[in-house]
Amino acid sequence: MERPERFFNTAGPMKPEMNYCEETGQEFEDAVFPELWEDTYGQPWLVNALGYEVTWKLRACRDRSRRIKLSDYKEAREELIQSRATHLDQLIDKLQEPRVHRVISAMLSGESDGMGSIRTDDQQYVEDLGLIKTRPEISISNRIYMEVIPREITWVAQTRIPNQKQEWYITPEHRLDMPKLLAAFQQFYREHAEIWSNAFAFEESAPQLIMQAFLQRIVNGGGHISREYGLGRKRTDLLIEWPLDEKQGMHGPLQRIVIELKLLRGALETVVAKGLEQTAGYLRHVGADEAHLVVFDCGRERSWDEKIWQRDERFGDLPITVWGA
Repeated sequence: MERPERFFNTAGPMKPEMNYCEETGQEFEDAVFPELWEDTYGQPWLVNALGYEVTWKLRACRDRSRRIKLSDYKEAREELIQSRATHLDQLIDKLQEPRVHRVISAMLSGESDGMGSIRTDDQQYVEDLGLIKTRPEISISNRIYMEVIPREITWVAQTRIPNQKQEWYITPEHRLDMPKLLAAFQQFYREHAEIWSNAFAFEESAPQLIMQAFLQRIVNGGGHISREYGLGRKRTDLLIEWPLDEKQGMHGPLQRIVIELKLLRGALETVVAKGLEQTAGYLRHVGADEAHLVVFDCGRERSWDEKIWQRDERFGDLPITVWGA
């Protein structure tokens, strides 16, 4: 069996090394390689681990006459993340270092104001660790780290969310009932926001992390959540992919839902107007068929009755449901 580091090269957009293809005869769909690049950005351990996961640990792909499909790759990617492999555990340990914590906390919140107090050498240190990249803009260095970091930060929280079961939010057509799910989150957030915000080490990004923990608790074992965030974006983009056919799972037709998370900074209507534009842009970008915008009001001067609301909006021809929390 070839060593995993010989499966792929890491210099630029990746293709399998010719020696692997020639020696095994196994082919890959072209659609795999752009995804692999976005997931890893050439990080050697991730590339090698994904190569090993998809060509060896997935039993069906051990058949070298089988062409490796994008769906095989995505399954291997999820298995790697769920395995909490040694490298990924070490990554999470690094987040406990104060100088790493300060930088990543600002990244997760999406608020550029938080970077004003970050020392240049701290930012450089975190970049040297491979956790962030600074060009073309400051962001988490690759898509797998984008997913692993908040998932691991909220893992304990997910296990302690009471009285929430996946089956409560699935319709007879096996769709996620997002209005029901987001209404349940509003009530949960109302009851637990203060306690949970204080419990998170990443307090600045607590609202977004609490929501991600809640969603992950429901979606785990069925669908998949993708996350996008970066310094100065002033929002967190979430994409839920949920299988509509239980037998085919993620290989079959999918329900695709966009959720945009924003903190209330300034006038509500201004924030909502900007949020609708951003949500519509993300919806078009990923090709989703349902969109929600959640606005977190962290001010203490307003009551929960004022903070919790829901209304239907449109941006052009796109319907978007807006939720206050």
